[in-house]
Amino acid sequence: MPKKFIKRILPDHQSVRDQKALKVFGKLLHDANLWHLNRKSACGAFGVGLFFAFWPVPFQMWLAAALAIPLRVNLPVSVATVWITNPFTMPPIFYGAYKVGTFIIGTPASKFEFEPTWEWVVNSMGTIGPAFLLGCLVCGTVFGLAGYFGLNTLWRFSVKKAWQQRRISRMKGQTLS
Repeated sequence: MPKKFIKRILPDHQSVRDQKALKVFGKLLHDANLWHLNRKSACGAFGVGLFFAFWPVPFQMWLAAALAIPLRVNLPVSVATVWITNPFTMPPIFYGAYKVGTFIIGTPASKFEFEPTWEWVVNSMGTIGPAFLLGCLVCGTVFGLAGYFGLNTLWRFSVKKAWQQRRISRMKGQTLS
């Protein structure tokens, strides 16, 4: 089930390879392992994508692709998983990461109002920045590992269930003849 579902929602490898943003990787994108979909490559790619989804940078897809290539995990899955953080989900996810960071550091959460300016970003790095960045690193690591092991478990369960269904249908076919 996970393989069929993932194949259905992913774009074909040629359209991903033709993306302007990924052209920086050049001939590295021609490795067949980056496009092969199996348990190992999908789980690794899901973990990589979740890890970078929590990084508060505008080039998360490049980072996910840059790590997917040497790890030889599925490139489209890793790049697509990064989009868990999108303009609608970023505020609650990053605020949660900030709260995790304040909990780890042991400081109270500061009250702040977000302003979409570069000046606000620079000024806030001294106040909320350390807790926010630590929270992003911890959440990225935890969710990346949870995504890897969670998808691995789901994939194994799905394969086991398919084998059981196949065995049951064979047994039914033998009793009828």
